[in-house]
Order: sequence, then C-alpha cells, then structure tokens
Amino acid sequence: MDDRKLLARTAKLEIAYTASGPADGPPVMLVHGWPDAARAWTPVAARLAAAGFHTIVPDLRGAGNTRFLSAETVRDGSGVALAQDAIDLADVLGINRFDVIGHDWGARAAYTLAALFPGRIGRIAGLALQFQPNGAFELPHFSQARKFWYQWFMALDAAPAAVAADPTGFARLQWDTWSPPGWFDDAEFARTAAAFDNPDWVPITLNGYRRRWREGEASDPAYAVLREKLAAIDQLSTPTLMIQGGADFCDEPASSEGMEGHFTGGYRRVVLDGVGHFPPREAPDEVADLLIAHLRGE
Repeated sequence: MDDRKLLARTAKLEIAYTASGPADGPPVMLVHGWPDAARAWTPVAARLAAAGFHTIVPDLRGAGNTRFLSAETVRDGSGVALAQDAIDLADVLGINRFDVIGHDWGARAAYTLAALFPGRIGRIAGLALQFQPNGAFELPHFSQARKFWYQWFMALDAAPAAVAADPTGFARLQWDTWSPPGWFDDAEFARTAAAFDNPDWVPITLNGYRRRWREGEASDPAYAVLREKLAAIDQLSTPTLMIQGGADFCDEPASSEGMEGHFTGGYRRVVLDGVGHFPPREAPDEVADLLIAHLRGE
C-alpha cells in the first residue's frame, strides 16, 4: 500500500494528497470536512485499500499542504469550488470516473459532484450532511439554528479578525461540542490542527460560511456557470449512501430525514446510534463496512 504524501498541480492549486490500495483498483476519492483534515480518513482508507479500492485523499483548499498557485485567486470556499477541485485532481491523475466519499464539507462536495458531473461519478456517500437541493442554504428552524451559532458568529462584521486571532481555538470549540465526549484526545486534535496552519484556512473558512448568509461575499467568476447549473438541480441520479450520527450535535439527525425523493439512482440513509458529527473518526469500522458494501453495489 502506497500512502506517501503526493502533490498534483491543477490550474489553481497544488493539491497535496495520499494514495493507497492497488493502483488498478476502483478509484475512490475521500474528501474531509471542516474543521478537520485528511488524516480523519486514515482508518477508513486503510480498510478500503485492503478491500481492493484505490483511495485518493486530498487536503482541501485552505487545509494542510494544499496551496493556491496565485495570490490573486479568489479564496472561494463554496461547494462548487470544492467539487471542481476534485475534478481537476482526477484529471491530473488521469482518472475519468471515480466514486466519492465525503464528510461534512466533503459531503457537500460529493453531492455537488453528483449534480454537476454525473458522468464522472460512479457512487457517492455523504457523511453527517444531507443533500441540499438546488445548492440552496435555507434558514433553519430554531433548534438547528442554535447549533449553527458558529455560522452566525462568522457572519458578523468583526468575525474575520476574531477567527484569525485564534483559528485553532475556534476549531476546538466545534470538536468539543459536536459529538458525545471522549472521541478524541489532545494529541490527535493537535496533529489535526496542524492542517489549520495553512495561510488560507481562515479565508476559505470565512468565505465558505459567510457567503451562505451575507450578500456580496467574494466568488470566483470561473465557477459562475457551474453555480447557475447547480441552482436548477434538485435530484441526483448517482447511487447514494447517507451516514448520519444519531448523536450529532451540529447537524440534527432529523435534518437528513425524508430526502428519498431527491435521488433517482438509489438512496440509503443509515443512522449510527451514539455517534456524533465525525463518523469516520468515531466509528471507523462501522463506517468502512457500510462504504465497502455501498461501493460494491451490495
């Protein structure tokens, strides 16, 4: 198994990624969430590689060792941007068709890839985050809104300076409150938080959230056509697995209920009892079992 850190240069980024499993195995891209890093997938990727899949695990734009090639590029943190990054990486690697597994921000990227590039994507799995028809962010009900305090905080005028002053502390608040206690230790958080030292982690984080609730946030014009296309898509034809933590204190489990009508290619939702917002870390073997069966079409 090859798990070396590799680099791929696209039109906008130098993307850092790891690859494991047989080179001729079915390609699967695992996309991490926020605030997290590619290392979140380590145990799951190992299981997939052992099952014969070729896994590709990139650092998201703004995280880890992935870097923008130009200071002039808009630091766009939208799902469309993340999806295009995945396509660009696959193009550089010579991969035409691949499966996608995404957690949190990565789940949004997976749904967006299935919407915009169905011919390139075989199967997808979204963890902790439900599909959003038309790529639209709707004001949540009061109970969910309380859990989204961090999004409302980032939408404030003074938030950019506050987050930039202590990005690791801001991330730690989410780790401490989004899942039942005891799922990580200080050493693991510290190793993960090294990915937040990326100079674009704060700009991408802020753009990714502020653009949802504020007018006039920066958008990369290169993605304008894709954004317009996404706004007209409310159904996916890609076979989809959705894994939800039953004790997710960020995205309420009820938020992912009743989505079956948006999937014409097959949809299965699995709720993991006692698991919070980080299923790949909290229940890696259970998650891997579900993913392997899904990717094999079982």
